[in-house]
Amino acid sequence: MMQDQLRYEGQPGLRNPSLIIAWNTDAGKLGSEVADYLNSKLKSCYLGDIEPADFSPLGGVTIEDNLIQFPENKLYVSPENNLLIFKGYPPSCEWFRYINLVIDMAGKYSPIKELYTVGSMIYSGAHTTPRQLIASFNTPELKQAIEPYGTVSNLDYQTPLGHRPTINSFFLWAARERDIPGACLWIPVPFYLVNVKDPGAQSKMLDFFNYRFNLKMDFTDIDKSVSRHNEIIARARTSNPDIDEHISRLESNLTLSDSENKYLVKQMEILLKNQPGGDTPSF
Repeated sequence: MMQDQLRYEGQPGLRNPSLIIAWNTDAGKLGSEVADYLNSKLKSCYLGDIEPADFSPLGGVTIEDNLIQFPENKLYVSPENNLLIFKGYPPSCEWFRYINLVIDMAGKYSPIKELYTVGSMIYSGAHTTPRQLIASFNTPELKQAIEPYGTVSNLDYQTPLGHRPTINSFFLWAARERDIPGACLWIPVPFYLVNVKDPGAQSKMLDFFNYRFNLKMDFTDIDKSVSRHNEIIARARTSNPDIDEHISRLESNLTLSDSENKYLVKQMEILLKNQPGGDTPSF
């Protein structure tokens, strides 16, 4: 049975909580950084998890910084803010069963009021371009409620033939089937920051949640991370003419060759891979 794959700890006092869904596999480490930051700032508690075996076959393991990364799917709760935060790995199979398990787990103690997914998309621009928060919705009422924040929500898009929609889109569909208003939130991440932390994208996403849920979070640490990140890249541009020339062309909306793209990605990994980024703990 589906419920046999859910494990719970505790019974939080919730009343129609909102649910945030974030992924460990996002470009720029966006999902994991946003979830960890929220859990740290809000002092969230572990609530439960989904057994991963049926959804992430362990044909091998991922090792990052000499640590084995297991496909954990955990739910955290901030009772004070009536907020649930799910942090996991997208399933490699049985998407619909997995999606319904997440929603069932989140709604065990009280019906979900709203659902938000965190996502990043790779784009070919420069990190100096002001970030935009792109949103799609499953109800016009939620779209109207969020409009004051200034999200980009007038895009037209159709999944290309032969491709499957993202799991975030399926979450919106499943939420609508249960009469749960939902939104997919996306922030473009420059291609050369895909494999490292992108505090600029993290700051933009957190700013939205701070606004939407009136969390009253102090972003001094995030602002310092963004400044430090930009300073590192600025120093690299000063000392390395090739890096500066590549980024300058991106800032002028010009394209790079494949070899130039790879060069820039590699240089940014060397520069930023071991930077603390946001100094947020792991959960």
